[in-house]
Amino acid sequence: MDAAEKKQLEITACKIRMGIIEGVHSAKSGHPGGSLSIAEILTYLYFKEMNIDPKDPKKADRDRFVLSKGHAAPALYAALAERGYFDKSLLTTLRHIGSILQGHPDMKHIPGVDMST
Repeated sequence: MDAAEKKQLEITACKIRMGIIEGVHSAKSGHPGGSLSIAEILTYLYFKEMNIDPKDPKKADRDRFVLSKGHAAPALYAALAERGYFDKSLLTTLRHIGSILQGHPDMKHIPGVDMST
């Protein structure tokens, strides 16, 4: 990885951390520490390593990601939004009634989520 690519990933991780904070603040509840602790990991996976396509989230040959610590869902949501699976404005609906973004990921309602946890 060259310096420019590393810098871009660092910027993306900062955007994901901001998305986490916006969502948890809007929800007035959640686990910001657990979510913030995986921002860099999700950035690397979703923006460098994984074979995924936000325009075709159910593509048969895609890589799958399972967030085993579902309480860190705000981090996954922020990464998915930043990657283009859904509009970033949805992050402020975290845990609101009627929102697709609830306390734990739900594969039936959120594009890019492969397993409910």
